[in-house]
Amino acid sequence: MTYTQHYDSPLGGILLAADEEGLTGLWFDGQKYFASTLPKDCAEREMAILSEAKRWLDVYFSGREPDFTPPLHPEGSAFQRAVWALLLEIPYGKTTTYGALAQKLAEKQGLTHMSAQAVGGAVGHNDISLIVPCHRVVGTSGSLTGYAGGVDKKVKLLELEKADMKSFFVPKKGTAL
Repeated sequence: MTYTQHYDSPLGGILLAADEEGLTGLWFDGQKYFASTLPKDCAEREMAILSEAKRWLDVYFSGREPDFTPPLHPEGSAFQRAVWALLLEIPYGKTTTYGALAQKLAEKQGLTHMSAQAVGGAVGHNDISLIVPCHRVVGTSGSLTGYAGGVDKKVKLLELEKADMKSFFVPKKGTAL
């Protein structure tokens, strides 16, 4: 069974979802793919995993790096889960590119090349945003694109983490707008 709770963040409402194994979803209200994987028979109820996720969010939105991660149970293909595991390796306040993630995944899988576009697709379908930090991935040129929650939230999250934003820009057209 999947259970949900709502969280009011400084950037707007968040819907949290979890099953008995771990957090399965964390979506900003209205974001692209909002709750697209949420089962129809879920129920709103407090549970330990959701309480821990809300505690993580409290620490995060206070401007501090959380020193724990609630149990996670991402649901996706093996490829998506491999990409999401790489996202968890991006340090707080740091960024990486879709190309760098693709190269790292190719190396881990013993391949010579991996499509940055395919990696971007998996990043964009991350259902546990923030905790699985897809907002820390930027375009090779410094473009702040590709965040399902919207480029405005991506900028605010990176600023909250005090990431070096000097070389980044908001694209005039793109997937995040």
